[in-house]
Amino acid sequence: MSETGGTKRRRGWGKRGTTRRGRILHIRSGLSPEKTLAVRGGIVIALLITVVAVFWFDRDGLKDNLDDHISFGDVLYFAMITVTTVGYGDIVPVSQTARLIDAFAVTPIRIFIWFIFLGTAYEFVVQRIVEDFRMSRIQANMKDHVILCGYGRSGAIAADEIVARGQPLDRIVAIDQSEERIRLAAEAGLIGLRGDADSEALLGLACVDRAKAVLVTAGRDDTTILVVLTVRHLAPDTRIVASIREEENIKLARLSGADTVISPPRIGGYLLADAIGTAHAAPFLCDLMSAAGKVELHERPAAEADIGKRMAEVGGGIVVQIHSQGRDIPFSERERYIVQRGDTLLLITVPKEA
Repeated sequence: MSETGGTKRRRGWGKRGTTRRGRILHIRSGLSPEKTLAVRGGIVIALLITVVAVFWFDRDGLKDNLDDHISFGDVLYFAMITVTTVGYGDIVPVSQTARLIDAFAVTPIRIFIWFIFLGTAYEFVVQRIVEDFRMSRIQANMKDHVILCGYGRSGAIAADEIVARGQPLDRIVAIDQSEERIRLAAEAGLIGLRGDADSEALLGLACVDRAKAVLVTAGRDDTTILVVLTVRHLAPDTRIVASIREEENIKLARLSGADTVISPPRIGGYLLADAIGTAHAAPFLCDLMSAAGKVELHERPAAEADIGKRMAEVGGGIVVQIHSQGRDIPFSERERYIVQRGDTLLLITVPKEA
């Protein structure tokens, strides 16, 4: 669903491969269950036909203890009970050739067929039961988590930043169609769901209505807008952040329900333009946006001690903007604007560890 990318390895859940903490939840596999069963059933039938053919051409090496006559029905019966059991002794191989065929041809086929039966039972019964149980346990504890709709390069970087800002790994859910990207998410320690992020069923499994935020990085604007519409329908109060590439689609994303729309081409263009005349502006802005930077942006509601002060007088950092009653107060008003109750302050602060 999103552009290709990877991320750092962390402890986590795994899926169909192994990681240090087990398995990841897959919603869909490459083949449908019906096609998988049909393929495996065809293999079993082909193997049984092979065994019947082998015994039919070597039927002189078999002995029927009931009537001493080997018919095709007897061969079919003997092949079936030999493959599925060890036989009942009513028909037995008596020649050296028949015994060698039974030992070196039929026995491996019998073992392989049982592997198919056991593997199918595990995949379609045991594995589903185990995964459903694990999914129910995850859902029971899932609250105030972050959902990444699209785990490409942007999604992986966003996940790293979210973790750096204090979000637990097991409170981040990655949704993507690509099995490779979901495995990367698993190795990073995230909970992964493979499938379409615009699927109501899949978003329901991700407990989207209890999520703190949903980040949509689908790589295509039409897909992103569809995901935003679906998420907003299922979770009216959840915060949605959408990544939009085309300028004309930004308004559509907002109308679809996105609380914040990020335009990577626009941000990249700003940084490129700044880099023409300055050598340090772009690195500073990147440092400002990163959780690992020496300075960071911090947003908080106006405290009681802030009310009545000018923007320039507010402590705890440099106030660069205030959101007040639906309008944005710019930095240029810092000497004139008086902080009011209900304002939201955007500050540049220095992390304590710095």
